[in-house]
Amino acid sequence: MQPAEIFVSIAAYRDPQLAATLADCIGKAHFPDRLRFGICRQRDPGDGAFAHAADARVRLLEVDWRESHGPCWARAQIMRMWRGEPWYLQIDSHSRFAPGWDDSLITMLQHCPGEKSILSSYPAPFAPGHEENLAGGPLRIAMVGFTRDGLPQLRPEWITPPANGLPVPARFLAAGFIFAPGSFVTDVPYDPELYFMGEETTLTVRAYSQGYDLYHPAKTVIWHDYTRTGAIRHWDDHRTDAPELIPWHEHDRRSRKKVLQILQGEPVTSCGLGQSRSLLQYEEYAGVSFRHRIIQNYTLRGDPPPNPRPAPDWRKSTHRWIVKLEFSRQQMHAQALQDPEHWAVSIRDHQSTLIHQEEFPAEQLLPLQQAGDRLALVCEFYSETEPVNWLICPRSRSQGQLAQISGQFQEDDVAQLAADEPADAGISTTPEEQLAI
Repeated sequence: MQPAEIFVSIAAYRDPQLAATLADCIGKAHFPDRLRFGICRQRDPGDGAFAHAADARVRLLEVDWRESHGPCWARAQIMRMWRGEPWYLQIDSHSRFAPGWDDSLITMLQHCPGEKSILSSYPAPFAPGHEENLAGGPLRIAMVGFTRDGLPQLRPEWITPPANGLPVPARFLAAGFIFAPGSFVTDVPYDPELYFMGEETTLTVRAYSQGYDLYHPAKTVIWHDYTRTGAIRHWDDHRTDAPELIPWHEHDRRSRKKVLQILQGEPVTSCGLGQSRSLLQYEEYAGVSFRHRIIQNYTLRGDPPPNPRPAPDWRKSTHRWIVKLEFSRQQMHAQALQDPEHWAVSIRDHQSTLIHQEEFPAEQLLPLQQAGDRLALVCEFYSETEPVNWLICPRSRSQGQLAQISGQFQEDDVAQLAADEPADAGISTTPEEQLAI
């Protein structure tokens, strides 16, 4: 009996790893002849021919990088190449595979109890080179907070492989690794109007609302190069100083607006929610409220979904906090102030549960260079429990990750606010200290 075909979606933006990814995917499959590739190769006209262009399994769309509208747009073009293959795999163009990955994914998905199930996670990391170390995993996708404009923030976390080897329930999908029935292509078509931030969350709620159940694989079958030293991203090329191109932030601005519309249940003209389940059902399953920008502590702890049914007034027991992280200039590595890339802030409660995570970009940190000896950051967030301690992990452009610093909140560093109270109530800060507001 001929094994069922797998349609493999690969969006590549000026990526020199594309050919290696394709070769590894084919070389590690148990049944390479059943693979069908849809590839959107966003390239420079001076680039050479694609090494696998003549392969009968490859459906190739080549696009001048100047004509690209971003990763979601590219994935949407690829979905148009699907020809009814029973299985759909979506990966990034800088991936590696475990031997027999195709059989492993099909077997795991067939062990999921629902008729419409999806396997997805952030793949484990690897570094490309002569000897590539493919180890680690599996991972789950955790929600750790919201951006300032209300978009969910996700991150990978290691999990202990279940003893029974079965997939584990998940709250979110990862765009760099999705394995699903081929029906996913028609039920949850990619939205070319989205750009990057919010891609995974909207894909998640749209799939869930179409009746799909979400799972993380029980073992690692795909690895991903997250560092990509020297790689060119879409936002590197499409800048404001390139007047002939649409700046990436214009794509991003329109995309974020639509993401918020979907996550707040507002109607959209295309690629909206399905009819099998409601947005509220997803929020109860995952333990979040997108409109109120709050997350249940059960979710923050990483306990498995579905969440226990909360009290009807659970949103009222989730409080709004504003906190000040104060430290001396001497505590922080000098390079973190001289050429900051970003600082990652984590805040935990008395049980060491992570209740908020936020990333401060360089433009918000530069004013600290002119401040005095005492420095401070300010965060505002929602939590069911009181913030107790904080951790700052700084990263500089020239030296990378630097030594982290931590501290305990003092009584006057923490204020619990009413929903309609001004954000600066209860805490006295200088303009430099209010960078995070």
